[in-house]
Amino acid sequence: MASPDTRTQILDAAERLFAERGFRGTSIRAITDLAGANLAAVGYHFGSKAELLAAVARRVVEPINAAQRAGLDRLLARGPDPTVAELVEAFAGPLFDGMPAGDESGERTSRLIVTIIGDPAEEMRSWTGPAEDEVRDRYLEAFGRALPGLSADELRFRLRGILAVTAMDRVEVYQRPVPGCMPEVAGEAAPRWAITFLAAAMSAPPTGG
Repeated sequence: MASPDTRTQILDAAERLFAERGFRGTSIRAITDLAGANLAAVGYHFGSKAELLAAVARRVVEPINAAQRAGLDRLLARGPDPTVAELVEAFAGPLFDGMPAGDESGERTSRLIVTIIGDPAEEMRSWTGPAEDEVRDRYLEAFGRALPGLSADELRFRLRGILAVTAMDRVEVYQRPVPGCMPEVAGEAAPRWAITFLAAAMSAPPTGG
């Protein structure tokens, strides 16, 4: 098998370090040292640290977004108004598939998503583009039809909660498996647990006041 090219090595190193240290805590030198590349390679392949972060995030998110888009398309092909549980399963299922329990790459992806959600650096929130926005907006529209009593802001908050719960579960399962339960078993059960929990959370009455 051919060894990874320099661009891929930089992406791999950056994904690991951004997930562990956040955007501001990760230096270009640390990335290139881990990748075994020279400092100029980041500028050559990506342009800047912010553009490198965008490439790392998109490499992780694009397959998940594609599966989420396909899942929603299947639901809408069956009818215009999927249930909340169906929408949660279509949105959250690919997150679990993309972050398998007991798998180091899945755990790293989970950590990166948790970091993207919680890191205060503006770069962690400004990397998304039309493809990511399109998937989010389509789900917001579908959830809005299923949950007409929720305001747009509360609906966005709950959708972010799906991401946070799923990513934190994947980190937890990888680091601290359920006592007496193999990570693979917990990994298989967790999507069912999560869909039940998240569908109930999404369906909760609007917050008053």
